[in-house]
Amino acid sequence: MKNQTLFGKWGVMLATLFIALSTSSCKDSFIFEGEGDCGTYYNISFKYDYNMKFADAFSREVKSVSLFVFDNSGKLVDMHTVDDAEAIAADNFSIPLELPAGDYELLAWAGLMNEESFDLLADAKVGETTKEQLQVKLKSAEGKVSEDLKPLFHGTMPLKVTSEPGTYNETMSLVKDTNVVRIVLQQMSDGIVAEQFRYEITADNGLLDWNNDVIADGMLTYEPWSVLTGTADVAPDYGTSSVTRADEVSVAVAEFTVNRMIDGQSPILTIYNVEDDTKVLSIPVADYALLVKGNYNAQMSNQEYLDRQDEYNMTFFLDENGDWLSASIIVNSWRVVLNNDIL
Repeated sequence: MKNQTLFGKWGVMLATLFIALSTSSCKDSFIFEGEGDCGTYYNISFKYDYNMKFADAFSREVKSVSLFVFDNSGKLVDMHTVDDAEAIAADNFSIPLELPAGDYELLAWAGLMNEESFDLLADAKVGETTKEQLQVKLKSAEGKVSEDLKPLFHGTMPLKVTSEPGTYNETMSLVKDTNVVRIVLQQMSDGIVAEQFRYEITADNGLLDWNNDVIADGMLTYEPWSVLTGTADVAPDYGTSSVTRADEVSVAVAEFTVNRMIDGQSPILTIYNVEDDTKVLSIPVADYALLVKGNYNAQMSNQEYLDRQDEYNMTFFLDENGDWLSASIIVNSWRVVLNNDIL
């Protein structure tokens, strides 16, 4: 009887405690001690799988992230910058946000790397800066760009913040804006030297809007950041009855890094012979790249292909006089057959 009375008292006490905890705020309850309060939190992670491999390369390629949060009036309400490459490479990397319930838009510029290659034009201030002011501009010296640009990535996404307490996880997809263009000149006789030629790519693509649109801002001249001479073996013709040894040919290689390419606004590659400053060839880089989009990628729009592809290798053939052989070129290992009067 005594045990039953004791049990009854404990039961009443536990029930009273449960009711008290149920009606108290999460923040004041010791149940959540060590776990923070029961507010609403969003962890924003990132992925970069908008590439030709359709594989996430975020942790390997991205070295810094600047995340900006705008309310539904377009004003900046929060921002975070992480430039710790080791932290970004971690599997569980995310940027935590704590926001009142409402509709927001997130903008990320990734790879600014202390603005080594690109300038964020606005001095971002919470409560003042608008998303339209967060443009990014490629650094140049009197309109010339001759550096290997740091890779630049862009992303936007809407975020609807609920009033329900909890921790929510969202992922933003990034697009890579920078592209490596590698030009190989192959002469069908000995003697080519890379310094025989002057290489340049011209484009008006140095200024990017908050939504990654290219804004006209003046023509830029990209110069190669690497120029070298080498040799390559031409395989013997195994279709003949006799097997001959491979012939060695000279090649010149020039490497550029250019900003985002837009369908219909192709950068122009021009190569000059240094001796007499004559033009060897001039082609629209993006248009030629799209010639080899191929059947497998036919479902992609031209712009999607240009955004997914971030490396372009183009091989041109010169005859013994240094003139361009206009029968064909090779773009990313695909042969493109052209008319003789195309250039």
